[in-house]
Amino acid sequence: MVADSGGVVGIGGGGEPESSDSLRTFGAMVQALREHAGLSREELAEAIGYSKHMVASVELGRRMPDAAFVEGVDRALGNTGALIRAAQHLGRQPGLAAWFRKWAGLEATAITLYTYECRMVPGLLQTEAYARALFSDRLPLLDDAQIEEHWAARAERQRLLRERPNTAFSFILEEQLFLRHTGGAGVTRELLDHLLEIVQLRNVEIQIMPLVQESHAGLAGPIQLLETPENRWFAYCEGQRGGLLVSDAKEISVLQSRYARMRSQAFTIPDSVSLLQRMRGDL
Repeated sequence: MVADSGGVVGIGGGGEPESSDSLRTFGAMVQALREHAGLSREELAEAIGYSKHMVASVELGRRMPDAAFVEGVDRALGNTGALIRAAQHLGRQPGLAAWFRKWAGLEATAITLYTYECRMVPGLLQTEAYARALFSDRLPLLDDAQIEEHWAARAERQRLLRERPNTAFSFILEEQLFLRHTGGAGVTRELLDHLLEIVQLRNVEIQIMPLVQESHAGLAGPIQLLETPENRWFAYCEGQRGGLLVSDAKEISVLQSRYARMRSQAFTIPDSVSLLQRMRGDL
């Protein structure tokens, strides 16, 4: 990765999924130190300000811990620096592209997450059938094992919507994403049913950007924004073969203003739900 002075980190594309052995080893180390200290997962989670589900996911090698998590656990379990040093050797979560890993780590503990998408329904909202349709179309082609690995990673990420009820999730999706019928009419019906269920969660908002829209603040492409537990903001913008992780406050301010404008340009949440229901009825 190469970071410029503006705080924009270019994350290169390509690469096959790496082994998760390092994640499992690190998780086992956390568990051993926690048990040696006589703490339950709930007690450790309370001490570091994370959920017990996050602690469990890290200990089981399922989730990449962010820097704040590692530092918090290290302080709570003796302040030896051993976990901080061990975390430097972590491999990425299997099934996640190398250029997406750092964002996924931040996403796992975010307290606010905004997503605008014009290409496909975001991974956090996809059904298995919709995701597999996307994986099957990917070039270079993926084999069956890679598709399984990619779906497992995506399903794990989706647990955030239900496991982090205090995190505010906002999605702005283009109407065209559903009119395309990716995977066929049956896949789209299931997808719409899924979204109509997800939008009932109190921490999830979904707005649809109309197909006909004379003024649109998001024509430069997809936007993802998140706020960390320390109230620091990051942004992520993805292209064909890689992504940009943005930490510069001025750049993030621009993207936040664009997202805010799009929220006013898209259908309201009740109107968006009504549109999803109508599209479902038309299939």
